[in-house]
Amino acid sequence: MEDFFKDIFEYHHHMNQTLIDVFLKHHQQLSERTPVMFSHCLNAHQIWNSRILETTPFEVYQIHPLENFKIIDTINYRTTIKIIDTFDFEEPIVYLNSNAEPFENTVQDILFHIANHHTHHKGQLISDLRRFGIKPPVTDYIFHKR
Repeated sequence: MEDFFKDIFEYHHHMNQTLIDVFLKHHQQLSERTPVMFSHCLNAHQIWNSRILETTPFEVYQIHPLENFKIIDTINYRTTIKIIDTFDFEEPIVYLNSNAEPFENTVQDILFHIANHHTHHKGQLISDLRRFGIKPPVTDYIFHKR
């Protein structure tokens, strides 16, 4: 299972870095929503990592400068790999959600959620790029594996 999750997060990191390159190249053509949504993706990843590690989280809708996206994504990726290497996937994590409600999920559940969340928003980001005349990169997992 460790190798599977490492592969999934390597894929997301690679695709995020590729998308960020597109954002930087076409920053003047981006919709207002694109950097906001990508900031949300970065925030959510960091928040889930922080829940596992019991560190200080970002705000859910904190907006980051486009020029900081790559480093935040890289820190998120490296932190997640550290989690994969050091935590038992069945370990329960007790945390408060953004409404301060208590919940408990396993590390494996959280890792799958992070990956699924990235996939969901990546599709929206690709759609935004197309809508504003920017050719998006191919982000399909199977293309990454070829």
